[in-house]
Amino acid sequence: MEKYKFIEDLTSDVLFEAYGKNLKELFENSAIALSSVICDIKKVGGEKSFDVELKGDSTEELMINWLQEIIALVDTEEMFFSRFNIIKISENYLKANIYGEPISPEKAGIVVKGVTYYKLKLEKIKDVYKATISLDI
Repeated sequence: MEKYKFIEDLTSDVLFEAYGKNLKELFENSAIALSSVICDIKKVGGEKSFDVELKGDSTEELMINWLQEIIALVDTEEMFFSRFNIIKISENYLKANIYGEPISPEKAGIVVKGVTYYKLKLEKIKDVYKATISLDI
C-alpha cells in the first residue's frame, strides 16, 4: 500500500492523499507527505526531537492542527522533519514526537504557507483510512 500520492499540480496549492491502516498511520503518512514537499525528506536526519500535543473539535480539525503545527515548527525552530511518531491518538487528541535536523538550503523544497480546507476529506474505505489534504504554497 502506498503512503501518499500527489493529485493535482496547482501553482498555488499542492493537493495530496495520504493513507493508513489506522488513524496513527494516516496522521504519520500525512506528515511525511507534508515534509516531502517542504524538504528532501530522504536526506533529513532525526537527531533533534520535539514533543507535540494537540486537540481538535473533529478528526479533520485535528489533522489541520497537526500539519499546521509541523509547518509552525519548521518556521519557528528552523527545522526540517523526517520522522513522525504518534504516541497517542483519538478523534480529537494527538500526542507525538517528531524528529528532524536544522534547515539547510541544499535540502530545501517548497515553502508551505499553510494547510487549507480546500477539498479536505478524511474517510475510511473498507480497512483503509484516506485523507485528502491541500497545502497553500
